[in-house]
Amino acid sequence: MNSPSLKGKLYLIPTTLGEMNPDDVLPQSVKRAIDFIDTYIVENEKTARKFIKSVNPEKVQSSLQLSALNKHTEVSEHNAMIAPCLNGVNVGLMSEAGCPGVADPGAVIVKLAHEKGIQVIPLVGPSSILLAMMGSGMNGQSFAFNGYLPIDKGEKKSALKNFEKLSHDKNQSQIFIETPYRNNKLIEDILQALQPNTLLCIATDITLPTEYIKTLRVADWKKTKVDLHNRPTIFIIHKL
Repeated sequence: MNSPSLKGKLYLIPTTLGEMNPDDVLPQSVKRAIDFIDTYIVENEKTARKFIKSVNPEKVQSSLQLSALNKHTEVSEHNAMIAPCLNGVNVGLMSEAGCPGVADPGAVIVKLAHEKGIQVIPLVGPSSILLAMMGSGMNGQSFAFNGYLPIDKGEKKSALKNFEKLSHDKNQSQIFIETPYRNNKLIEDILQALQPNTLLCIATDITLPTEYIKTLRVADWKKTKVDLHNRPTIFIIHKL
């Protein structure tokens, strides 16, 4: 068994939430990590290389070793991805956007690292979920992230009504997301399913120049026009 002192570490490296200057949202600790790490586990190699270059333009791209972790990755490949740590090599884990391991497939690698006694080092960076919660005015003492809603219209309506009931019964704000090209349809479904006085926060393009965060009652959203097509968005509801 490898001595813990000889193992590399797994660095959880946040990325920007869109096209922007990384210096605006990322601390120097992220840049320092990218400076010395050449082995990465990423969702998409092309965008990961672009991000690394934006943080450190002098980084030699040919020195990078990237493994893809996404819905096409077999479970049998996970051990090989984390293996460099067991040989004393530091590895960086990156999400496509935001913080790895949160609403992100990277969580399976973090779990595996713990099982193998590899030190996990999460670095500070933007989380659209937390930033939306901060900007919503809803219950930051008790909230739940529910991921994606069902695609089936009936199941989606049931899920929305269930979240609405949970928010009221537990005084717990309910957070969820949608594939960006379906955002406008989701707004329609939300406004049809929920009660008029239920609060809805829509937080889109967080940290970007086009950022939009607004909390209104469902009845008021019905009078408000907003186009969220293909814009990354967080939805939060709370029935008082």
